Amino acid sequence: MSRKRKKVVKMRGSKTHGYGAKKRHRGSGSKGGVGMAGTFKQKKTWVFRYERTRLGKAKGFKSLRQREIKEDYVAINLRDIQKLIETKNLTGEVDMSSLGYDKVLAAGNLKKPMEIKAKYFSKGAEEKISKSGGKAIKV
Repeated sequence: MSRKRKKVVKMRGSKTHGYGAKKRHRGSGSKGGVGMAGTFKQKKTWVFRYERTRLGKAKGFKSLRQREIKEDYVAINLRDIQKLIETKNLTGEVDMSSLGYDKVLAAGNLKKPMEIKAKYFSKGAEEKISKSGGKAIKV
């Protein structure tokens, strides 16, 4: 497979390598600036392609009430609970809070009827647990 000849090789013997005067290709100005300089001018296409999150400023605000109410749950899906049951050979009941989980979500299915204890359950998770013959117990 033939490779493209590099510009440096083509320009051997040329004093300026196609940049006109000697000084014109020296500084960072020839690259369009250093770092993120020019992201709203000449480097805008680069930002669109690689760093879309850098555009603009975050707008709006969240009230203090919203900040206080919001809770972060450590959630687990039913499919992951099924994997835990299989690997640890659990039978009967599983306490998710002792394993470090707050909420049970509905993705996946249970093969055996199990009593699962957790702080929160999604509606779909409660339905699937009861369909498999188990119980969803809120702690």
